[in-house]
Amino acid sequence: METTLSKYNYAYQNNFSGHHHAYLIAPLLEMLSQVKSSSQQKLRVLDIGCGNGSLTHLIAQQGYEVVGIEESESGVTFASSSFPDCQFIQGSIYNLPYDKLDNSFDIVISCEVIEHLFYPRELVRAANKCLKPKGVLILTTPYHGYFKNLTLALSGKMDRHFTTLWDGGHIKFFSTKTLTELLKQEGYTNIKFRFSGRCPYLWKSMLCSSSPVNS
Repeated sequence: METTLSKYNYAYQNNFSGHHHAYLIAPLLEMLSQVKSSSQQKLRVLDIGCGNGSLTHLIAQQGYEVVGIEESESGVTFASSSFPDCQFIQGSIYNLPYDKLDNSFDIVISCEVIEHLFYPRELVRAANKCLKPKGVLILTTPYHGYFKNLTLALSGKMDRHFTTLWDGGHIKFFSTKTLTELLKQEGYTNIKFRFSGRCPYLWKSMLCSSSPVNS
């Protein structure tokens, strides 16, 4: 019997980079470069919600050992066949295979994923379980702030931006305040933001790095 979840599982059509890579990749790589290794080994990165693996591959090209987790079967299929420099595992954010991932990564990233989740704090909790001591979580998500929302309203673009007609679209809309509050509630500290795309206060996305208190 087909479940509602499997029926609407996103189907990838190719291994192309997402449109958001154009404005996210430079600041993301800079944030990654600020994480220092305590050994001579490559830093291990877990990409949660890696889609078709294109961003995972771009990060691996910079010298990181990268593992991608993706729920979509088609995403994992494209990723595994296209990017042999990375390891890809099919799994849900809500039920990760921790026997393969627990306390194993220097960095966990999740790019433009958390805004699609009914239970976003589960992503933050999952990252904590996968991080090594002193590990770093890097999240990216569309930026929302008072001035941007006001501009959307005044320009008549609010309905388009917050559309309900995009199947599988955004269901959570974060500001720096609400994302900070979520991370603090889940025991994260050293929370830092960067922004990308468009002009100041109308940014497309924000990038946030943080670390669990117990790291």
